[in-house]
Amino acid sequence: MELKDLKQFVANHDNFEIRVITHSGSRFYQVELEDVEGERHMLTQRAKPMLFRSLDDAYMDLKRAGIHRAYLVQHVPHDEVIGRDAHYSEPLTSRMPLVF
Repeated sequence: MELKDLKQFVANHDNFEIRVITHSGSRFYQVELEDVEGERHMLTQRAKPMLFRSLDDAYMDLKRAGIHRAYLVQHVPHDEVIGRDAHYSEPLTSRMPLVF
């Protein structure tokens, strides 16, 4: 989903979730939208995943699209390595609410 498509989506819908995703050991962030049907859309630029070097960069583009709340999700491979189930979608275990 391109940034212009995200702006249109936000203008026409109100039931969706935005996630700013990072991986342990990485300095980059990606943005994902999950709509009411459960479909996930990564923010892209020219059909390639859009990467942000800082949270501030992600905040600026999301603000321009009319979004002021998101969840920060950090993927940590430790759970998968030792055989535990990953709990990335459970609100209190791996997601931190962001307001900007």
